[in-house]
Amino acid sequence: MIYVIRHGQTDLNRERKMQGRKGLPLNEYGIEQAKSLKEKLKNINFDLVFSSPQERAIQTAEIATGLKTVVDDRLDVFDLGEADRLHVSEVIMAGSLPDSTVYKGVEEPSIFVNRVFSFMKVLESQYGKKELNILISGHRCTTGCIGAYFEGIPTEENLLKFSSDTGDYKTFNFKKI
Repeated sequence: MIYVIRHGQTDLNRERKMQGRKGLPLNEYGIEQAKSLKEKLKNINFDLVFSSPQERAIQTAEIATGLKTVVDDRLDVFDLGEADRLHVSEVIMAGSLPDSTVYKGVEEPSIFVNRVFSFMKVLESQYGKKELNILISGHRCTTGCIGAYFEGIPTEENLLKFSSDTGDYKTFNFKKI
C-alpha cells in the first residue's frame, strides 16, 4: 500500500501565501497535525519512507512514522519562481498555476509531472509486485501528481484535485499484473 501524506501546516500556509522552494518548517499546529497522522497510522509498519527535500515534508514524514526518510529531489515541490511567498490573492494565475509570463522561474508543468512520474515508475518497478507499506511525504502539488499517476491526468489537467488536505493522507495501490 502506498500512503501519500501532505505536510503539516507552516506559517505560510496559515497566512495564505504561495509556498514553494522557499518554504518554512512546520509551525506548532503543523507539528500537531503530524502527531495526529502518527496516531492515525500507528498500526502500519512502514517498509520505506520517502520525502521531498523540503524540511516541512521531511518533518511530517519523520514525526508520523518515527523513521528516517529517504529524500528524493524528484518529489520536490513545484517551483513557483518569483511567485513564491506572495499572498495568493495577489498572484496572477494561468489556470491553477502562477502565470509564467509574469513570474520568472515558474516550473514548466510537463517537467514537473515527468519528474514525479519518473520517481513513481522507478518505485513501481522496484517494489510494485511486493507487499510493502510505503509512505511518501510531499506537498499539495506532489501528492496531487502522485494521485494522477494512479488515477490518470484529468482532462482539465488540475492535478490538485487528487491532493489531500494539509496534514492528511490518501492511499493507493500499484496494479498487480
